Formats: sequence, structure tokens, C-alpha cells
Amino acid sequence: MQSPLTIFFMLVFVLLCFLGILANSFIMLTLSREWLRCGRLMPWDTILLGLSGSRFCQQCVGLVNSFFFFLYLVEYSRSAARQLVGLYLDFFNSTTFWFGTWLSVVFCIKVANFSHPTFLWLKWRLPGLVPRLLLGSLLISFIITLLFFWGNHMVYQALLMANFSGDMDFNEWNKGLENHYFMPLKLTTLVIPCFLFLVSILLLIISLRRHTQRMQHNACSLQEPGVQPQNRALYSLISFLILYALAFMSLVTDAIVFISSESEWYWPWQSVLYLCVSVHPYVVITTNLKFRGRFRQLLLLARGFWVT
Repeated sequence: MQSPLTIFFMLVFVLLCFLGILANSFIMLTLSREWLRCGRLMPWDTILLGLSGSRFCQQCVGLVNSFFFFLYLVEYSRSAARQLVGLYLDFFNSTTFWFGTWLSVVFCIKVANFSHPTFLWLKWRLPGLVPRLLLGSLLISFIITLLFFWGNHMVYQALLMANFSGDMDFNEWNKGLENHYFMPLKLTTLVIPCFLFLVSILLLIISLRRHTQRMQHNACSLQEPGVQPQNRALYSLISFLILYALAFMSLVTDAIVFISSESEWYWPWQSVLYLCVSVHPYVVITTNLKFRGRFRQLLLLARGFWVT
């Protein structure tokens, strides 16, 4: 019998994933419909479509993985299904981080205003490279996933074949593999996209703040239409920065500290791990006029359906 606190946080985790899946599905359907109608998407929307699809798959696979770990800890840990689910989860974790990074980079190049020649060259060249960036991210994620799968397969085979004299030997070997193989691999795959993300977001925030200060210096009211979009953009960027940093720190902590499914902190920790991919889509919807208008129409349709 589970404690009321465990059941509460389990329901919070399920609700968080459910809301995230709905929001990412809404973004995917909206952009897919626009793609079919117009035959093309803007670079920003192309990356956002890939990011939403990756987050959707990440949450679905993560939901299955979390519950199997909780319900069938021993059997699931030793099964081949764990290797398969881990393969997909590692892939979507990597693609989500890379797509989020390219989203911030392309948006920075598009919106920020700097006169440096390198920045001007990127502003002219980068939008056309978006399909290659996405394909390159998929390739990098695939290679990273294979490296993770190779390490997990070694642990799985060692556990099945009982190549060790006792549990202590196996635990020591497994801990050494985690410290000298998995940990450097996880940190390397997370630090590189996170560094690019932070640089682009900080440059964009600096540029937007300068623009806002210039408008205020020219006696523009904060209620005028020229200032409000800048404030909305800053709100969106700072929210994305906080959520992205939280996701990065959560994955790094998860790589260092293993929280068993038998612990009372298991479900709160799972909620923290998937907080960014669940909350950020709603930030995108509320700060983007296109998504916000479609979302209001959907809410009105749903309201009319329930009333009738």
C-alpha cells in the first residue's frame, strides 16, 4: 500500500505529462497544418515542429519507463525491454536538448541586433542551414544513443551471464563503469548544446534590453504597442532560460544521484525531470500570436461542445 504523499506526487507527474503531451500535440498539429497548406515553414517553425515532436515522444516513453520502474523494479531492470525503452529515451533526451538549442540560436540570429561581421554573416546564412542542423542533430543523437546502448548492454549481459563472483564485485564494476564511462558521456552530450543555448539566450536578452531601454529613453510608454512585444519576448526568453537550466541541472543530478523507485522522492523527482518539456510549450502558446489565437478557438469549440 502506497502512502498518500506518493500517490499525490504520482498523480502530479501523470497530470504534468498529460498536459505536456496535449500542448506539444497542439503545436505539432498547428504547424503540420500550416506546412500542408503553405508547402513550407519558416526556420523558427521548422525547429519548433521538430522540438514538439521530440518532446511528445520523450514524454510518452518517459511515462512508460517511470511506471515500469515503479511497478516492476527488479523484473524490468533485468529485462530486454528496459534496454529498448532506454534506447528511445536516450535518443529523445538528446534530440530535445539539441532542438531547443537550435531554437534559441535561430531566434537570436533573427531578432538580435548586433553589427559584428560574424553575426551579420550568420544572420544571412543560418536560416538556410536549419534542415542540415536538424539532420545533424539527429545524427549526433543517434551516435550518442548507440554509445549509451553499448554501455547498458554490457551491464545487462554481465548481469545475465553472472560473470562475477558475487554481487559486491558486480556492484563495484557497475559503479566504475558509471563513473568512468556513462558520467563523462552524459556530461559531454549535455554541456555542448547547453553552452550554445546560454550564449544565444544571453545575447538575445542583451539585445532586447538595449532596444527596450532605447524606446523608453525616447519617451515611449510601456503601454504602447512597440514596447509590449519586447516585454513578451523577454518574458518568453527568461522563462525558457529558467526551464532549460532546470532541465539541464536535473539530468546532470539524475546522472550523479540514483533515486530508487522505492524512495518517497521518486515521483517528485520524475516531475522535476519533465517539468521543462511540459511547461515550456504553454509559454510558447501564450507568447505567440498564431498559437494563442488557435488555442482560443479550440477552447471556444470545446466550451461549445460541453454546453450543448
